Amino acid sequence: MVPISRINKVAFLGNYLPRKCGIATFTTDLRNSIADRFPDVKCFVAPVNDIEQGYEYPPEVRFEIAEQDLSSYLAAADYLNIADFDLLCVEHEFGIFGGVAGSHLLALLHEVRMPIVTTLHTILQNPNHDQRRVMLELIQLSSRVIVMSNKGCEILQEVYAVDRKKIDIIAHGIPDIPFSDSNFYKEEFGVTGKNVILTFGLLSPNKGLEYALQALPGIINEFPDTVFIVVGQTHPNLLRNEGELYRLSLIRMAQDLGVQKHVVFFNRFVELDELLRFIGAADIYITPYLTENQITSGTLAYAFGTGNAVVSTPYWHAEELLADGRGVLVPFRNSEAITIGVNYLLKNDTLRHEMKENAFKLGRDMIWSRCAEKYMESFVLAIENQSRETAKIPPIKTLDQQPVSLPGLNLNHLFRMSDSTGIFQHAIFTVPCFEDGYCTDDNARALLLTIQLQQSGHKSAEIKNLSATYVAFLNHTFVHETKRFRNFMSFDRRWLESVGSEDSHGNALWALGYSIAHINQSGIQSLATELFDNALPVVTEFTSPRAWALTLVGIDSYLKRFPGNHSAIEVREILIQKLIQRFADASSTEWLWYEDGLSYANAKIPHAMIVSGVSMDNQSVVQMGLETLSWLVKIQKSETGYFRPIGSNGFYSKGESRAIFDQQPIEAHATISACIEAYAVTKNVQWLTEAHNAFDWFLGKNDLEMVLYDSSTGGCRDGLHPDRVNQNEGCESTLAFLLALTEMQALQSTRASFKNGEGK
Repeated sequence: MVPISRINKVAFLGNYLPRKCGIATFTTDLRNSIADRFPDVKCFVAPVNDIEQGYEYPPEVRFEIAEQDLSSYLAAADYLNIADFDLLCVEHEFGIFGGVAGSHLLALLHEVRMPIVTTLHTILQNPNHDQRRVMLELIQLSSRVIVMSNKGCEILQEVYAVDRKKIDIIAHGIPDIPFSDSNFYKEEFGVTGKNVILTFGLLSPNKGLEYALQALPGIINEFPDTVFIVVGQTHPNLLRNEGELYRLSLIRMAQDLGVQKHVVFFNRFVELDELLRFIGAADIYITPYLTENQITSGTLAYAFGTGNAVVSTPYWHAEELLADGRGVLVPFRNSEAITIGVNYLLKNDTLRHEMKENAFKLGRDMIWSRCAEKYMESFVLAIENQSRETAKIPPIKTLDQQPVSLPGLNLNHLFRMSDSTGIFQHAIFTVPCFEDGYCTDDNARALLLTIQLQQSGHKSAEIKNLSATYVAFLNHTFVHETKRFRNFMSFDRRWLESVGSEDSHGNALWALGYSIAHINQSGIQSLATELFDNALPVVTEFTSPRAWALTLVGIDSYLKRFPGNHSAIEVREILIQKLIQRFADASSTEWLWYEDGLSYANAKIPHAMIVSGVSMDNQSVVQMGLETLSWLVKIQKSETGYFRPIGSNGFYSKGESRAIFDQQPIEAHATISACIEAYAVTKNVQWLTEAHNAFDWFLGKNDLEMVLYDSSTGGCRDGLHPDRVNQNEGCESTLAFLLALTEMQALQSTRASFKNGEGK
């Protein structure tokens, strides 16, 4: 075995104190315990920041990572390589890393040139597609993986097919404190002579505290001198998005139950010394979590290992730790059972004290110094298994080997252009134009953008609120009698037409379908589903190929959520046949298209053919989409190779001269989306080149060599005229750029994060 003396520098990657969360506390305790137990090993930290300003970290923090910034992860990898660390220890939890299902972390792990040991704080038994992909890649990149329970080891083997030899089981660490009588600490908190029930940790609805409160009347009826102490502030993410609504609901519940004199909330994040005094004062610790899917609970480990009697629901960690009478397990969501369990322990002092002593004895193998020794053993094995070939790969990449730089995401203009009704159509320079009001087309695209942003990890309250506003607009624009969407609304909220265009209807279905597949806000998903189902059938009567195509892309997303919906499948088949017939009628050897002219958002049609053909397992439809997209890309390319979209001042009719200007951002976005889909299907990197080529049009690689994206505002100018850039930053243009940027960032993240850059 490699001697410990070979390990000189270790980097820890995860959240870190003073950030307030369980992973931050764990990473801090683990790092400090290893540094104390092995003083010759230099232990540094690279934490992930969820807020722009970061945190006031201690000196061991040497590099900070911005959660949603992929380039920050790649820069961190460069730092770790150049600083010559011997090993990287990752604390993994879904939700703390950027990208889809936290995939940005994988981009960093692909680049580091040292062994990786990963602690899995969450192991999902039923992961979704993205979570499974991330987990499998993470396991493959890790030299060793650490779990904190036998159940975690079991799931890794059964669900993810991990070799048992790669897994180390190391219990959650706990502080090393002497066993003491709870009466010793009760005086400090003014509860002398009372029975103290304790729970602690960051508050959130999944903790099930309402069931503990509902159990209190039955407990107090038998043991009137009982107090329930709840220690911990509301989880920062919940606090940012919803404020103190959950805590307030618990307070109101306590008042309604008449137990307010028996409940104490300590609404703050307590330091370790104070927390240990709270634990010391407890007679019973309680964790009434709502579901079994909790593979690790740091609060349970602390309470149990420091010698507490525990009443808990049987989530995975509790079921294992409290087996064989080491605690009392009660059913989920059952306040009566909690009452019975707590009263049972309060009636049996001898049993309760015996349970506390046994827990303390078992906890001696969980103390942080012992945990540090076990982690070091895992580190040694990881270094021993590191291949010499991998270690010789040079850490520094030249520019041609690095990901293409993309602008940062700036949503200021999106916020500026939106109000409580929806998003405005037009702008005068950078100022919203009230006179032109709103339209369904743009609100649909805005909804699509906000859902894509959430899908990629941007989950601020502002973005979620905008999603609700845009879907509310679509709901208001829909006329149930005609099953059609209206399109144009004035600033004073008057509809300017009774029926909107077919294409606006298609845009609405596109956005609704995507929302149904990807949003996690149940209210929006339910409303979107209702609208989609009502608005879909009428599309078979439309004559616009673009409306068909937009609808098909929406159907493709919808069927990912509801794969057996026969109505959607039938409409898809009808629309595909319509496009095939249009192609047969309009195309020739020189004109590989579905119409006798090219107009706007042209690439959306082959895009629809590609995604539909893949879903239908119809290779002829896929091939038609690829061939027509290839033809379109050639048409929309200048003599020197840059992207030149069909101009809107006349468009391009078959057999006539094409319009060069005015070039519109919507063309670039449609082309980017279609090329990304073509790459996902073919893995031909030429499609990536075409997508980047179309994106570079926004940044000045165009006929006028002028930039359309306004980095100072986050808006996009309205197009290229023959002699100038249109200085107005309207909604369609801004959304086209932001959608293109979001999709390019997602593509870049996927290629950086997954082996061989494999897509969806």
